[in-house]
Amino acid sequence: MKLLIFLCFAFALVGTPCGGAEEPELSLAGVYEEGVALDDYWVSEKLDGVRAYWDGARFWSRGGNEYRAPQWFTQGFPDVPMDGELWMGRGRFSELSGAVRRLEPVDESWRQIRFMVFDLPDIDQPFSERVRQMARMLMPSPSPYLGMVSQRREKSHSRLMAELDRVVSEGGEGLMLKRGNSHYGGGRSDNLLKVKRYDDAEAVVVEHLPGRGKFQGMLGSLQVERNDGRQFRIGTGFSDEQRENPPPVGTIITYRHYGYTSTGLPRFASFMRVRNDEPVGSFPKPSITRSSHKAP
Repeated sequence: MKLLIFLCFAFALVGTPCGGAEEPELSLAGVYEEGVALDDYWVSEKLDGVRAYWDGARFWSRGGNEYRAPQWFTQGFPDVPMDGELWMGRGRFSELSGAVRRLEPVDESWRQIRFMVFDLPDIDQPFSERVRQMARMLMPSPSPYLGMVSQRREKSHSRLMAELDRVVSEGGEGLMLKRGNSHYGGGRSDNLLKVKRYDDAEAVVVEHLPGRGKFQGMLGSLQVERNDGRQFRIGTGFSDEQRENPPPVGTIITYRHYGYTSTGLPRFASFMRVRNDEPVGSFPKPSITRSSHKAP
Protein backbone atom coordinates (compact mmCIF):
# COMPACT_ATOMS: atom_id res chain seq x y z
CA MET A 1 0.00 0.00 0.00
CA LYS A 2 2.90 2.36 0.80
CA LEU A 3 4.34 1.74 -2.68
CA LEU A 4 0.94 2.31 -4.27
CA ILE A 5 0.63 5.70 -2.57
CA PHE A 6 4.00 6.73 -3.98
CA LEU A 7 3.51 5.38 -7.49
CA CYS A 8 0.13 7.06 -7.94
CA PHE A 9 1.37 10.55 -7.01
CA ALA A 10 1.81 12.07 -10.45
CA PHE A 11 -1.30 10.38 -11.86
CA ALA A 12 -3.30 12.21 -9.23
CA LEU A 13 -1.70 15.49 -10.37
CA VAL A 14 -3.08 15.13 -13.87
CA GLY A 15 -6.25 13.23 -13.06
CA THR A 16 -5.13 9.92 -14.58
CA PRO A 17 -6.23 6.76 -12.76
CA CYS A 18 -3.55 4.44 -11.45
CA GLY A 19 -4.24 0.83 -12.27
CA GLY A 20 -7.91 1.06 -11.35
CA ALA A 21 -7.02 1.49 -7.67
CA GLU A 22 -8.85 3.88 -5.40
CA GLU A 23 -7.39 7.38 -5.39
CA PRO A 24 -4.70 7.37 -2.70
CA GLU A 25 -4.33 9.85 0.10
CA LEU A 26 -1.15 11.67 -0.91
CA SER A 27 1.67 12.76 1.34
CA LEU A 28 1.81 16.55 1.11
CA ALA A 29 4.00 18.99 3.03
CA GLY A 30 2.49 21.89 4.90
CA VAL A 31 4.27 25.17 5.51
CA TYR A 32 6.16 25.97 8.69
CA GLU A 33 5.11 28.98 10.73
CA GLU A 34 6.69 30.42 13.84
CA GLY A 35 5.14 28.89 16.93
CA VAL A 36 5.39 25.24 15.88
CA ALA A 37 6.74 23.07 18.71
CA LEU A 38 10.15 22.30 17.24
CA ASP A 39 10.95 19.75 19.95
CA ASP A 40 8.54 17.42 18.13
CA TYR A 41 10.40 17.52 14.80
CA TRP A 42 13.49 16.34 12.99
CA VAL A 43 15.12 18.83 10.61
CA SER A 44 16.76 18.00 7.27
CA GLU A 45 17.82 19.85 4.13
CA LYS A 46 15.31 19.94 1.27
CA LEU A 47 17.45 18.48 -1.49
CA ASP A 48 17.24 19.79 -5.05
CA GLY A 49 16.99 16.28 -6.46
CA VAL A 50 14.62 13.85 -8.18
CA ARG A 51 12.24 11.97 -5.90
CA ALA A 52 12.68 8.23 -6.21
CA TYR A 53 11.37 5.12 -4.48
CA TRP A 54 13.64 2.08 -4.16
CA ASP A 55 11.47 -1.06 -3.83
CA GLY A 56 14.39 -3.32 -2.97
CA ALA A 57 15.29 -4.02 -6.59
CA ARG A 58 14.41 -1.01 -8.79
CA PHE A 59 13.87 2.77 -8.67
CA TRP A 60 10.41 4.20 -9.35
CA SER A 61 9.43 7.77 -10.19
CA ARG A 62 6.54 9.76 -8.73
CA GLY A 63 4.57 8.80 -11.84
CA GLY A 64 5.11 5.07 -11.42
CA ASN A 65 7.82 4.79 -14.10
CA GLU A 66 11.14 3.05 -13.67
CA TYR A 67 14.42 4.97 -13.47
CA ARG A 68 16.86 2.67 -15.24
CA ALA A 69 19.98 2.93 -13.14
CA PRO A 70 23.05 0.95 -14.21
CA GLN A 71 23.31 -2.41 -12.48
CA TRP A 72 26.60 -1.46 -10.84
CA PHE A 73 24.98 1.63 -9.27
CA THR A 74 22.71 -0.40 -6.97
CA GLN A 75 25.18 -3.11 -5.99
CA GLY A 76 25.16 -3.39 -2.20
CA PHE A 77 21.82 -1.57 -1.79
CA PRO A 78 19.61 -3.09 0.93
CA ASP A 79 16.68 -5.12 -0.43
CA VAL A 80 14.17 -3.09 1.58
CA PRO A 81 11.97 -0.19 0.38
CA MET A 82 13.59 3.25 0.75
CA ASP A 83 12.17 6.67 -0.05
CA GLY A 84 14.57 9.43 -1.03
CA GLU A 85 16.12 11.59 -3.74
CA LEU A 86 18.52 10.90 -6.57
CA TRP A 87 20.93 13.80 -6.14
CA MET A 88 23.98 15.27 -7.86
CA GLY A 89 24.50 18.19 -5.50
CA ARG A 90 23.11 21.68 -5.01
CA GLY A 91 22.20 23.60 -8.13
CA ARG A 92 22.50 20.64 -10.50
CA PHE A 93 18.85 19.67 -10.92
CA SER A 94 18.72 20.17 -14.70
CA GLU A 95 21.83 18.05 -15.25
CA LEU A 96 20.50 15.39 -12.87
CA SER A 97 17.08 15.31 -14.51
CA GLY A 98 18.61 14.80 -17.94
CA ALA A 99 20.70 11.90 -16.62
CA VAL A 100 18.05 9.91 -14.75
CA ARG A 101 15.35 10.31 -17.40
CA ARG A 102 17.35 8.55 -20.11
CA LEU A 103 16.02 5.14 -21.10
CA GLU A 104 19.62 4.02 -21.62
CA PRO A 105 21.69 5.12 -18.60
CA VAL A 106 25.06 6.78 -19.15
CA ASP A 107 27.67 5.49 -16.71
CA GLU A 108 29.61 8.76 -16.61
CA SER A 109 26.52 10.66 -15.44
CA TRP A 110 25.38 8.07 -12.89
CA ARG A 111 28.83 8.04 -11.26
CA GLN A 112 28.04 11.59 -10.10
CA ILE A 113 24.70 10.63 -8.53
CA ARG A 114 23.85 9.36 -5.06
CA PHE A 115 20.56 8.06 -3.71
CA MET A 116 19.90 10.04 -0.52
CA VAL A 117 17.42 8.24 1.74
CA PHE A 118 15.05 10.11 4.04
CA ASP A 119 12.52 7.41 5.02
CA LEU A 120 11.81 3.68 5.28
CA PRO A 121 8.21 3.17 4.13
CA ASP A 122 7.77 -0.43 5.30
CA ILE A 123 8.86 0.18 8.89
CA ASP A 124 5.65 0.60 10.89
CA GLN A 125 7.30 2.64 13.63
CA PRO A 126 7.41 6.36 14.51
CA PHE A 127 9.77 8.45 12.40
CA SER A 128 12.28 8.80 15.26
CA GLU A 129 12.69 5.02 15.24
CA ARG A 130 12.94 4.99 11.45
CA VAL A 131 15.76 7.55 11.73
CA ARG A 132 17.63 5.20 14.06
CA GLN A 133 17.08 2.27 11.70
CA MET A 134 18.26 4.32 8.70
CA ALA A 135 21.41 5.21 10.62
CA ARG A 136 22.10 1.59 11.52
CA MET A 137 21.56 0.49 7.92
CA LEU A 138 23.34 3.33 6.07
CA MET A 139 26.07 4.60 8.41
CA PRO A 140 28.50 3.47 7.22
CA SER A 141 26.93 3.06 3.82
CA PRO A 142 27.16 -0.28 1.98
CA SER A 143 27.63 1.64 -1.30
CA PRO A 144 29.42 4.82 -2.38
CA TYR A 145 26.22 5.74 -4.25
CA LEU A 146 23.91 5.48 -1.25
CA GLY A 147 23.58 7.85 1.68
CA MET A 148 21.24 9.03 4.39
CA VAL A 149 19.82 12.56 4.49
CA SER A 150 21.12 14.11 7.69
CA GLN A 151 18.44 14.45 10.38
CA ARG A 152 18.95 16.72 13.37
CA ARG A 153 17.05 18.73 15.98
CA GLU A 154 16.59 22.48 16.35
CA LYS A 155 15.00 23.89 19.51
CA SER A 156 14.26 27.50 18.57
CA HIS A 157 12.77 29.45 15.70
CA SER A 158 15.79 31.77 15.51
CA ARG A 159 18.22 28.87 15.19
CA LEU A 160 16.01 27.21 12.58
CA MET A 161 15.93 30.41 10.51
CA ALA A 162 19.69 30.79 10.85
CA GLU A 163 20.13 27.25 9.55
CA LEU A 164 17.72 28.00 6.68
CA ASP A 165 19.72 31.08 5.69
CA ARG A 166 22.97 29.10 5.83
CA VAL A 167 21.60 26.37 3.55
CA VAL A 168 20.15 28.88 1.08
CA SER A 169 23.37 30.94 1.01
CA GLU A 170 25.24 27.76 0.04
CA GLY A 171 22.86 27.04 -2.84
CA GLY A 172 20.31 24.83 -1.10
CA GLU A 173 16.52 25.05 -1.45
CA GLY A 174 15.35 25.03 2.15
CA LEU A 175 14.60 22.74 5.07
CA MET A 176 12.07 20.05 5.89
CA LEU A 177 10.54 19.22 9.27
CA LYS A 178 9.28 15.70 10.02
CA ARG A 179 7.34 14.95 13.22
CA GLY A 180 9.16 12.38 15.30
CA ASN A 181 6.10 10.39 16.35
CA SER A 182 4.53 10.24 12.88
CA HIS A 183 4.15 7.06 10.84
CA TYR A 184 4.80 6.82 7.09
CA GLY A 185 1.62 7.66 5.21
CA GLY A 186 -0.33 10.08 3.06
CA GLY A 187 -2.49 13.14 3.52
CA ARG A 188 -1.79 16.79 4.19
CA SER A 189 -0.96 17.35 7.83
CA ASP A 190 1.54 19.06 10.07
CA ASN A 191 3.59 15.84 10.27
CA LEU A 192 5.66 17.14 7.35
CA LEU A 193 6.46 20.85 6.95
CA LYS A 194 8.67 22.76 4.53
CA VAL A 195 10.72 25.71 5.72
CA LYS A 196 11.50 28.21 2.97
CA ARG A 197 11.63 31.97 2.46
CA TYR A 198 9.11 31.45 -0.34
CA ASP A 199 6.52 28.85 -1.37
CA ASP A 200 6.65 26.72 -4.49
CA ALA A 201 4.05 24.72 -6.37
CA GLU A 202 3.36 23.10 -9.73
CA ALA A 203 1.09 23.99 -12.64
CA VAL A 204 0.51 22.97 -16.26
CA VAL A 205 1.35 25.30 -19.15
CA VAL A 206 -1.83 25.98 -21.15
CA GLU A 207 -0.78 28.92 -23.35
CA HIS A 208 2.20 31.03 -24.46
CA LEU A 209 1.48 34.77 -24.40
CA PRO A 210 3.64 36.98 -26.67
CA GLY A 211 6.12 39.49 -25.31
CA ARG A 212 6.24 43.23 -25.90
CA GLY A 213 9.02 45.80 -25.94
CA LYS A 214 12.38 44.13 -25.37
CA PHE A 215 10.62 40.76 -25.42
CA GLN A 216 8.97 41.37 -28.81
CA GLY A 217 8.97 38.11 -30.78
CA MET A 218 9.65 36.08 -27.66
CA LEU A 219 7.64 34.71 -24.78
CA GLY A 220 6.00 37.37 -22.62
CA SER A 221 4.35 35.12 -20.05
CA LEU A 222 2.93 31.66 -19.51
CA GLN A 223 -0.75 31.03 -18.85
CA VAL A 224 -0.78 28.12 -16.43
CA GLU A 225 -3.38 26.03 -14.66
CA ARG A 226 -3.30 24.56 -11.16
CA ASN A 227 -4.77 21.15 -10.40
CA ASP A 228 -7.89 22.87 -9.03
CA GLY A 229 -8.58 24.34 -12.49
CA ARG A 230 -7.70 27.96 -11.68
CA GLN A 231 -5.47 29.77 -14.16
CA PHE A 232 -3.01 32.66 -13.86
CA ARG A 233 0.01 34.13 -15.64
CA ILE A 234 3.70 33.83 -14.90
CA GLY A 235 5.85 36.50 -16.56
CA THR A 236 9.11 36.53 -14.60
CA GLY A 237 11.95 34.16 -13.80
CA PHE A 238 12.78 33.23 -17.41
CA SER A 239 16.18 33.46 -19.04
CA ASP A 240 16.43 34.87 -22.57
CA GLU A 241 16.96 31.32 -23.84
CA GLN A 242 13.77 30.17 -22.12
CA ARG A 243 11.86 33.08 -23.63
CA GLU A 244 13.13 32.05 -27.07
CA ASN A 245 12.25 28.40 -26.41
CA PRO A 246 9.53 28.34 -23.73
CA PRO A 247 8.28 25.17 -22.03
CA PRO A 248 5.84 23.46 -24.41
CA VAL A 249 2.11 23.62 -23.79
CA GLY A 250 1.18 20.67 -21.57
CA THR A 251 4.45 20.80 -19.60
CA ILE A 252 4.35 20.71 -15.81
CA ILE A 253 6.43 23.53 -14.32
CA THR A 254 7.48 24.52 -10.82
CA TYR A 255 6.99 28.15 -9.79
CA ARG A 256 7.74 30.13 -6.65
CA HIS A 257 5.42 32.58 -4.96
CA TYR A 258 5.01 34.57 -1.76
CA GLY A 259 1.69 33.61 -0.27
CA TYR A 260 -1.68 34.26 -1.87
CA THR A 261 -3.82 37.20 -2.94
CA SER A 262 -7.27 37.87 -1.50
CA THR A 263 -8.70 35.88 -4.42
CA GLY A 264 -6.58 32.83 -3.61
CA LEU A 265 -4.10 33.08 -6.47
CA PRO A 266 -0.30 32.97 -5.99
CA ARG A 267 1.27 36.32 -5.13
CA PHE A 268 4.32 37.37 -7.22
CA ALA A 269 4.55 34.01 -9.02
CA SER A 270 7.78 33.46 -10.96
CA PHE A 271 9.10 30.58 -13.03
CA MET A 272 11.61 28.21 -11.44
CA ARG A 273 12.01 25.22 -13.76
CA VAL A 274 10.34 22.51 -15.80
CA ARG A 275 9.36 19.53 -13.69
CA ASN A 276 10.91 17.02 -16.06
CA ASP A 277 11.78 14.23 -13.66
CA GLU A 278 9.92 11.40 -15.42
CA PRO A 279 11.72 8.98 -17.77
CA VAL A 280 11.61 10.10 -21.39
CA GLY A 281 8.42 9.14 -23.22
CA SER A 282 6.78 7.52 -20.22
CA PHE A 283 4.70 10.21 -18.50
CA PRO A 284 1.22 11.09 -19.81
CA LYS A 285 0.72 14.81 -20.37
CA PRO A 286 -2.62 16.62 -20.42
CA SER A 287 -4.03 17.18 -23.92
CA ILE A 288 -3.77 21.00 -24.00
CA THR A 289 -2.84 22.47 -27.35
CA ARG A 290 -3.32 26.23 -27.32
CA SER A 291 -0.36 28.54 -28.03
CA SER A 292 -0.22 32.14 -29.18
CA HIS A 293 3.56 32.64 -28.97
CA LYS A 294 5.30 32.55 -32.33
CA ALA A 295 9.05 32.50 -32.51
CA PRO A 296 10.61 35.08 -34.84
